[in-house]
This record gives sequence, structure tokens and C-alpha cells, in this order.
Amino acid sequence: MNEKIKALKAAFPHTLPVFTGFIFLGIAYGILMSSQGFSIIWSILMSLFVYAGSAQYLGITFLTSSFNPIYAFLMTLMVNARHIFYGISMLDKFKEAGKLKPFLIFGQCDETFSIIHAAKAPEEVDKNWFMFFITLLNYIYWALGTALGGLLSSVISFNTKGLDFVLTALFVVIFVGQWKKVENRKPALIGLLSSIGCLIIFGPGSFIIPAMVTILVCLMLVRKKVTEVKKTKDLIIDDRGM
Repeated sequence: MNEKIKALKAAFPHTLPVFTGFIFLGIAYGILMSSQGFSIIWSILMSLFVYAGSAQYLGITFLTSSFNPIYAFLMTLMVNARHIFYGISMLDKFKEAGKLKPFLIFGQCDETFSIIHAAKAPEEVDKNWFMFFITLLNYIYWALGTALGGLLSSVISFNTKGLDFVLTALFVVIFVGQWKKVENRKPALIGLLSSIGCLIIFGPGSFIIPAMVTILVCLMLVRKKVTEVKKTKDLIIDDRGM
């Protein structure tokens, strides 16, 4: 039990920026669902079982329009295709998670991925429980925000226009934090430049998947180059040692 409490205490501070963003966005989602005639129960169930952020907002359109499951599937796949790349990059981190792995996989969202990828568990804290509580806390924040939005919708009139900027601001905070923390900023620059380039070429509606592919290819090439340089240095050191 002490091991879990330590992991929870270590994980909580890392999730505070997400708490701020998820509470407001969850409230907006709960109010928007209510404005379309869905009860608070449906809003909470969507957040608990779908837990897909922007895809949930998109899901409101699917639920209030003509039944078209193929279109809904393709649109959801397009919106959340980036999670495929998140999953690939987390293979090493999750391989020893054991019974925690299913929830870690289910709970991967943009914010959770960013924190888990950047944050390191203290030496005395189990890394798997550390990742689990980061994922769980973010999950709770989103569901809590949704519940609050459903409750408040019957009391106040709430304009959600422009509120999605909170998510953009949240990403900027996380990015700046990572930029200051790490010494090797090449991956961040690759991601930033690839995204800007694909945005210009493909436009705001279709740039995500090309950007992800470009980032993945560039990172693989950079990793290969770094590995080759390291091997060359090792050989030089060995030769000098002989």
C-alpha cells in the first residue's frame, strides 16, 4: 500500500496542468451534451467508456445526425489516428506493466502521453504505478469535468465558444516544460517543423496523419544516425584501448 501511495503522491503534481484543462473542457462537453438533449448519465458514460476528448465532441454530431456508422468510424479513426504512434512509442515503457497494462493502453490521451513520456518516476517509486496514477488521475479529471458540466447545465447558461483554446494552451505549457527540461531538443524541433510543414501543405483538416508519419520517419533516421555515430566512437575507444 505504501508503494502505491508514494506513486500517487509523485504522480499528482505532474497532472495539475491537465486538471485545469480537463475540468473546463469536461464542463463544456457536459453542457454541450445536455444542450442536445442527453442526460448527465449519457455524458458521464461517454467520458468513462469512450474517453477520446475531441472525438467525443465529434460524437455529438454523430448522435444527433442520421445513422452512418461507417462515416463515424472513419472520422473517429482520422481524428485519433495519432494514438497509433503514441502506442508504438510506448511499447518499451509498458512492456513490464503487467496487470496495469490494459488500463495504461486504454487511458492514453495526448496529455497523458506527454506527461508519461517526459516525466520520470523518483528512484524510490515504482515506475509502473507512477504511470498508472498519472493515467488514472487524468481519466478522473475528464469524467469529473463532464459530470460538473451536466449538473451545471440545468442551472446556468454557458457559452462554449472558444473554450477549446484551453486545450491548446495546455499543450503549449507541456511543450515549454519539456523544452526546458531536456538537453536534446532535436526531437521537439523535428515534431514542430514537421507539423508546421504538413499544416502548410495539407491544410488544417488533413495534416495530422502526414505530420505523424513525417515525424516518425525523421526520428527513425535520426536515431539510426545517432546509433551509427555511437558505434563509431565505441570502436575508436576500443582501438585506442588496445
